[in-house]
Amino acid sequence: MAAQLTLGPILFHWPAAARRDFYARIADEAPVGTVYLGEVVCSKRAPFFDEHILDVAARLERGGKTVVLSSLCEVMLKRERDMIREFAAIADREIEVNDASALFHASGRPHRIGTMMNVYNEVTLAALARRGATHFCLPGEVTRAAVSVLAARAAELGVGIEVQVFGRLSLAVSARCYHARAHGRAKDNCQFVCEEDPDGMTLSTIAGQPFLAVNGIQTLSHSYVDLLAELGDIVGLGVTHLRLSPHTQDMVATASVFRDVLDGRIEATEGQARLRALRPEASFSNGFWHGKAGHIHTAAAMRAG
Repeated sequence: MAAQLTLGPILFHWPAAARRDFYARIADEAPVGTVYLGEVVCSKRAPFFDEHILDVAARLERGGKTVVLSSLCEVMLKRERDMIREFAAIADREIEVNDASALFHASGRPHRIGTMMNVYNEVTLAALARRGATHFCLPGEVTRAAVSVLAARAAELGVGIEVQVFGRLSLAVSARCYHARAHGRAKDNCQFVCEEDPDGMTLSTIAGQPFLAVNGIQTLSHSYVDLLAELGDIVGLGVTHLRLSPHTQDMVATASVFRDVLDGRIEATEGQARLRALRPEASFSNGFWHGKAGHIHTAAAMRAG
């Protein structure tokens, strides 16, 4: 079976109208098979879009997409625990778990494991599969060598393996809101300042070099992962799904670039040129895949063991 492109959850605080328009176009035009919906980063953002999720999910399904609902990546408050309990009780859709607290409710029923969960070895993968996990999106820093082992074990267990191949990588989450602090605000009175940075806020070193990106409580890579040149190798290892993380660039065109390279209609070099034209101000990286520093971009011929 050919590898399937997926669209991860929107990590940023986009206005509800912008999200609805975004997903309507994805439903009609994007060559992706699965779309993940839900607020993953900050529970305070969830009410802005929760009332639209079912309608958006139905719209995507009419467009032939599989819809998976994604959970919060950090649970600290009682209302967040209540959100997770209600989330895990959803019976008519697949769910993706991004925090261990959801496992308490989801274990024993089919569910997916998201990229925010630390699945770094085949023992962890097998233990979660025994508890009902049917699909794993691996953390972005997992190297080719590790993916090779994990994909082989996943095939033995009959579960799916997903790797992020485009977009800023989630590196960490914190109890504090970086966005609020940067604007002199308290987390509880942030006034949703993160909406001002729809792809994340650049964090620079003292010397002024762009280093990371900030998204509320989340730290992201400054560079955008680009594994176009590695797609054949990734699929050859047995990876079943390839994730694109949404950004404000044309994601239909982005998905089309990856589909064209996957299907052999264009070479990876042409795909990379098209991708860079869609995001001319961005830097791109593939270092983690090759076992190198994550922010660098290295030749696809190099291998990490």
